[in-house]
Amino acid sequence: MRAGSAARSAATELATDRELAVDVVEPRRVSSQWDAIVWQGLASGASATRSPASVAALTPSAPTHCTAVDHPPPLPMVSAVAPADVPFADLVASLDRATAARSSRFIHLAAAAAAEALEDAEWAPAGTKAALRTGVALGSGMGSMADIHDGTLALVDPERGPRRISPFFVPRILVNLAAGTVSIAHGLQGPNHAVATACATGAHSIGDAANFIALGYADVMVAGSSEAALDPLALTGFARAKALSTAWARTPEVASRPFDQLRDGFVMGEGAGVLVLEEREHAIARGAHIYAELQGYGLTGDAHHTTAPAPDGRGALRAMRMALRRARVPVEELDYINAHATSTSLGDAVEYSAIHKLLSDAEASEPLLVSSSKGAIGHLLGASGSVEALITVLALHHGVAPVNTNLENIDAALDSELVELVQHKSRKAELTYALSNSFGFGGTNVSLCFASGPAAVE
Repeated sequence: MRAGSAARSAATELATDRELAVDVVEPRRVSSQWDAIVWQGLASGASATRSPASVAALTPSAPTHCTAVDHPPPLPMVSAVAPADVPFADLVASLDRATAARSSRFIHLAAAAAAEALEDAEWAPAGTKAALRTGVALGSGMGSMADIHDGTLALVDPERGPRRISPFFVPRILVNLAAGTVSIAHGLQGPNHAVATACATGAHSIGDAANFIALGYADVMVAGSSEAALDPLALTGFARAKALSTAWARTPEVASRPFDQLRDGFVMGEGAGVLVLEEREHAIARGAHIYAELQGYGLTGDAHHTTAPAPDGRGALRAMRMALRRARVPVEELDYINAHATSTSLGDAVEYSAIHKLLSDAEASEPLLVSSSKGAIGHLLGASGSVEALITVLALHHGVAPVNTNLENIDAALDSELVELVQHKSRKAELTYALSNSFGFGGTNVSLCFASGPAAVE
C-alpha cells in the first residue's frame, strides 16, 4: 500500500542548504488491512479496540484476565486484533529464517514496516555506494517486555532455571536491535540510530533522522518506531499507574475517547510506523513520489514530573512553537494539529490548553482543526509518534482532518473558541501545514511540522 512522501525545505532549522524529502511513509499495524484501519477506518471513525480475549494469540503470555491490579477483571482493553490478520510469515518476510527466529516481536514489526516502506519508495541500495548514504533511525519505547517477563519467570522457576534463558535474550530485548536488524537485512550502512523516549520515541526518530540528512550524514533515512508491549507485565504496570481505561469493558470499541467528558484512561496498542526520508534533490532526481514535506522539528523537556505533564503545558507549547519557528510557518497559517491526546483526563486537558495558548496570539480567521488518532487506533506507546506522523501526512495529502473517534460529548472545560475538535465525521478541508504532537513520560515533548506535498515539486 503506497502511503506517503514529502519534500521541499525541511531542515530549515539547521544552517545547511540540504533540503529534505519524505519519500514514503508506510505503517504496519497489527490489524486487518492497515489502510482500512489507519486511514480509511480512521477517517470514517472506526475503532480498532478489542477486548484482551480477542488478542490472546498475540503472544504466548497474552493477557486474558487480571488479578494483580487495583481494578476488577477483565484487563483493560487493547488496540489490536488476532495475528491471523498479519501472518507471521509476512512480518518476517524480509528476514532470513535464523534472524526471524532469534528476534522478538517489536523487531519483527519494525522489519516488516521498513521492508514495505523501502519497497514502496523503490529504494534498494544494498551493494552500491548509495548504501553508505542510507541510514536507519528506528526506536521503541519498551523493547520486548514479553521476553523480560518470560525470562524472569524461567529464571526463578526451579524446573526451568538459567539454562532456559535464550542465548539471544539480550539482543531480543535491546531497543537498538530493530534498527540494527533492518540495517543488516537491507545492507544500509549510513547512520544507525535508536531512540527510546517513551511515547515520543517515533517522533524523535523522525526528527533526528531529518537532522542527519540536513547535516550531511545521509541522503536517505529509514525512520520510525515499533512497539509490542501487550504483555501482562506491561499492562499491569500501566494499570497500577491508573493510566488505562477500565470503565468500558463491555463496549471496548468506545473505550479510547480523547477529549470526551467521560474519558478515563488510554487503551494500549501495538504496531509500527516507518517513513523513508530523503534529501530533496536526491528524491527528485530519481523520480520519487512525494506527498508532503517535513519542515520543522521541535523538542523540549518539562523538568516537572516523572509521569505527569507540566500542568501549564509549557513544554508542549514550546515544542509546537519551536517546530513552527524552525519551519518558518506563522501560527496563522497552521491548518491542523494531530494531537497526542491519549484519552487521559489530565493529559488531554493540558495539551488542549497548550494549543489554546499557541493560538491566542495569532490572528487566525477561523478555529484550528484538532484531532487525536488514538480514539481509533489506541495508544501505540513508542510507535504512536511515527504512526501518527504518517496519519498527519495522509491528512495533508487527502485534504481531510480525521474525526476524533468516540468524541461524543466534548469536555466542558475544553471551551476555547480558537480550537475546533473534529467531531462526528472527518472534515474535508484545504490543509497546507500541520503539526503532529508526541509527549512522553519523563516530560519529553516533540512536535513535527509537515507541509502538503504538491508545492514541494512545483
